[in-house]
Amino acid sequence: MTRGARVFLLHLLLAGGAAAQTTPLAPELKAENTSFDLATGDAVLTGHPRIEYGSTLLLADELRYSRSKNLATATGHVSITAEDRRLLADRGTYNFVTGQLTLVHVRAGEPPLHFTADSAEGTKDNLSLTNATVVYGEPAAFSPVLRADSLDWIHGLRLTGHNVRLGFGDFRFFPLPRIDQDIKEPFISHVTAHAGYRGSLGAIALLGLHLPVAPGWKLGGDLGIFTNRGVMLGPSGEYRRKSGENEAAGAFRSGFILDHGDRLTDLLGRPIPKERGLFEWNHRQRLGQRLTLSGQLYWWKDSEIVRDFYAAEFKHRQQPDSWLEAVYAGDNYQLSAFARLQPNDFHVVRERLPEIRFDLMPLSIGGGFYERFHASFAALRDDPPGGGPGLRSDRLDAYYALSRPLTAGDWLSITPMAGGRATYYARTNPGSGRDNYTRWLGELGVDAELHASGTFDYHNQLWGINGLRHLLTPRISYRYVPEIERGAAYIPPIDRRIFSTSLDPIGLGAIRNIDDLHGTEVLRVGLDNTLQTRDGTFGSRDLLAFQFAADARLRRKSGERLWSDIHAALELTPAPWLRFDLRQRFSARTFALREVTGDLAITDGEAWALRASTQYLQHQIEEYALEGQLRLNETWRAQARLRYDAKQCRWNEQIYGLTQNLGNVWRIRYEISWQQGGRRESPFGFSLGLNLLRF
Repeated sequence: MTRGARVFLLHLLLAGGAAAQTTPLAPELKAENTSFDLATGDAVLTGHPRIEYGSTLLLADELRYSRSKNLATATGHVSITAEDRRLLADRGTYNFVTGQLTLVHVRAGEPPLHFTADSAEGTKDNLSLTNATVVYGEPAAFSPVLRADSLDWIHGLRLTGHNVRLGFGDFRFFPLPRIDQDIKEPFISHVTAHAGYRGSLGAIALLGLHLPVAPGWKLGGDLGIFTNRGVMLGPSGEYRRKSGENEAAGAFRSGFILDHGDRLTDLLGRPIPKERGLFEWNHRQRLGQRLTLSGQLYWWKDSEIVRDFYAAEFKHRQQPDSWLEAVYAGDNYQLSAFARLQPNDFHVVRERLPEIRFDLMPLSIGGGFYERFHASFAALRDDPPGGGPGLRSDRLDAYYALSRPLTAGDWLSITPMAGGRATYYARTNPGSGRDNYTRWLGELGVDAELHASGTFDYHNQLWGINGLRHLLTPRISYRYVPEIERGAAYIPPIDRRIFSTSLDPIGLGAIRNIDDLHGTEVLRVGLDNTLQTRDGTFGSRDLLAFQFAADARLRRKSGERLWSDIHAALELTPAPWLRFDLRQRFSARTFALREVTGDLAITDGEAWALRASTQYLQHQIEEYALEGQLRLNETWRAQARLRYDAKQCRWNEQIYGLTQNLGNVWRIRYEISWQQGGRRESPFGFSLGLNLLRF
């Protein structure tokens, strides 16, 4: 039979019956050589054969097609491609109507995952694999690997495996009976390894690992070996669940050690016991569109455990803060329940057990008037660190205010207001002569703003400036609260003033230290000065922002001056790669500098970054810091950090390091450091850290 006759007969067989019923288009067969198996009626295609059916393309060394079964049998270098999916195999079958397939020696991928298996069956979207191996990223000796006796793969959604082994490269040393994993979530969300040396700890080896144990749950533990101190061990884990509008996420960790090293004393001067430990947990949850739950719990058996064994974390969290909060957001109000706890006995914590609060958003009530209201009940407790007599208070508090904005065009806004705050204390100070006390306070005030602006047709391609707009806003706020300190002898001072270098709120409704009020009559003056340009993507961006503010104490205590310190802030961002921030506080009378914080950051994309900063507090702190990083190539990056104490004339910290990126999967950090002035830290240390970036 000639080749032309074979092709004619093939199309005749495929088209037969088309007029009798409406069916999908028949598969299109192409090959250099076509023949027919008269025993089975199959078309046999060789010589670069291919079958196309819609968006599906089937390739192989040899293809046999049965029209009666709509089934193709493929042998040798099999490839099935559909849209963005591709399956490779040594041999297999594919049904063009049902989409069912069977494959032998399968290879497939879904970035960044690579799949291999002895066999597979199912559809392109839902495959069951036998003796499957999944490699994250490019296959290499250090690549994360999952091996399963059976694995169900729902494309783009989920992996479910049985008799699973997790590991890296040829080593698979984490057995799991089952895994049920969202394919978009990391399989192993937490793998860390760290080795190093510190004089106070000795040689250090740390290992952390989380493995999936149930949908949304990953559990494991943290192990730390310190040759001068002992072994620290504790379970840890994390969770993330989502169902419709409800979602929850959180993590916990713990560590316990029998410390046989030099433990010194805690913050209160007490000897630290051998038995040391910690437990930390944080949680975030949303229930529907209106209710959120959040919280964190930090239990440290002694004040120095994080500083001793987790020095890098101690820099950012030196005091544990434990709290729980539930917030319901209404259309124009919020109802919340907040509890602050004191699981430790070495820090000052004003416990709220709990505080239930209602906040009404500013609401228009007609005639141009707006009302504000909030009310709360709080059970308060303040126990001093280390024991001793504490304070207790059960307090009801409510605030209500009316305001009436008055405007003159868009350049002037004046808002007079009046409000009142009532606070009931069910407990009073011991020995005050009263069992309870109610305090009534009234407030009068006004807020005024003047708005001025100008535009300038200035352009600078280098700095990305496309026109300029200057905004100038002088502000004045005045508050008068008669007899604000009344009842101080009866009120347990739990919510009291704390040390702060910032300006305190002056509005009676915004003050948090309501058990320790002061400042009867205050005038606050300020100025906002902003320079903007058009943003290349949307709206505008600030090039320069300058603000200053100060308070005039019109009624003041003995020893207080009329003017507070002047607070000034400057933010300069002329280009996305350059940022300069400066905060200053200085005397309004002598202009003596009280406080300075400054930060200059220059970034050249991924190539390099440099940051210089300073912190100055009169008679207490004068410190300068410099840190930078430089990308050497695709694999290596260098970094350094220096901190200099000008008051003590010493380098408090010097850190030099290299970071190595292995296949965008692993990050290895090599670091040496020198420190001075630390009460517990050793002067020299080096470390080698290994982190799994993703799997």
